[in-house]
Amino acid sequence: MPTEPFDLGRVKTTPLAGRPSLVRTDRFAGLPGPGATARELLRSLPDFLAGRGLRDLVAAIVAARRGGRGVVFGVGGHVVKTGCSPVVIDLMECGVITALAMPGSTAIHDFEIASAGQTSEDVAGRLSEGAYGTAEETGRFFAGAAAAGAGGAGLGRALGEPMRELPHAGLSLLATAARLDLPATVHVAVGTDTVHLHPAADGAALGAASHLDFRIFTTVVSRLAGGVYVNVGSAVMLPEVFLKAVTVAHNAGERLEGLFGANLDMLRHYRTRVNVVSRPVERGVDIAGHHEIMLPLLRLMVLGEMEEDRR
Repeated sequence: MPTEPFDLGRVKTTPLAGRPSLVRTDRFAGLPGPGATARELLRSLPDFLAGRGLRDLVAAIVAARRGGRGVVFGVGGHVVKTGCSPVVIDLMECGVITALAMPGSTAIHDFEIASAGQTSEDVAGRLSEGAYGTAEETGRFFAGAAAAGAGGAGLGRALGEPMRELPHAGLSLLATAARLDLPATVHVAVGTDTVHLHPAADGAALGAASHLDFRIFTTVVSRLAGGVYVNVGSAVMLPEVFLKAVTVAHNAGERLEGLFGANLDMLRHYRTRVNVVSRPVERGVDIAGHHEIMLPLLRLMVLGEMEEDRR
C-alpha cells in the first residue's frame, strides 16, 4: 500500500513579527564614502561572522595596549613571503606588537630578505638536482647564531642582533625586534628547515638555542593576562608551542584571565582552532583570508582606533 503524503494542513504557523531572528537590519553593512577613515570602515562592517570577528580582534588589541597588556604575534613564513614584513614591523614600531614568535622557516626568509633582498626558491626545479635548500650564506649564518644563542641569548636574539648590520635590515622582523629590544623567539623542529642540512649545522646547538627561546616565549605568555595572541599563518608549530607555554604558565600559578586568541590564515586548521582560539583563551576569533589583505587591513583599523584615542 502506497504511503500517503503528509497533510501539511496540520502545520501550526507563527507570525513573523513575533519570531526570534538571528539577522536584523541594524547589523547590516554601512556604506562609508570614498574618503572614509579606517575607523569609519571598521564600523561599517556587517556585524556577522568575520566582520564581527575582525571588529572584536581590533577592539581586543586596542584594549590590551590601553591597559598596558601584551600583544604577541606568531608569524609563519608566508607572512614574509607575501610581502607583509613592513606591516608587522610598523606595528612593532608603533608599540602595538610587544613580542614576536616564529618557526624556523620565517626566520630563514627574514634573514634572506635582510641579507639579499630576496627569498623563496623554486623547490620543484631544484629538488631533483639536489640543490634545494643549499644556500651557503643562510646555512652558515644560522649555524653561527645557533651556537651563539645556545650560550644564553636564545636563537631569535642571536639571529636578530647581527642582522641589524645587513643591507636590508629595515625590512627584517628579527633585526627590528633586536633594535627595539622586543622578545622575538624562533621555534624549530630539527630536520624541518633547509638550514639543518648545511654542513655547519649543529643539532645540539639548535636544540639548546630554540629551547631557550621556548622558555623566553613562556615568560611572555605567562604575562599575557588581558592581552592578545595572534597566530598568523602557522598551522602546526606555533599553535603547539603556544599551548605548551600556556600550560607551563598555569602550572606555575600564573592566571591568564582575559586572554584573547586570534587566528588569521587562508585556511582553517584543527590545531589553530583548538590551540589558539578555543582551549587556552577566554575569547577567540578565527578569520580566513589572505595575509596580504588581512594584515594591512588590520593595521589600518588598529592604528585608526588608537589615533582616535589620542585626540
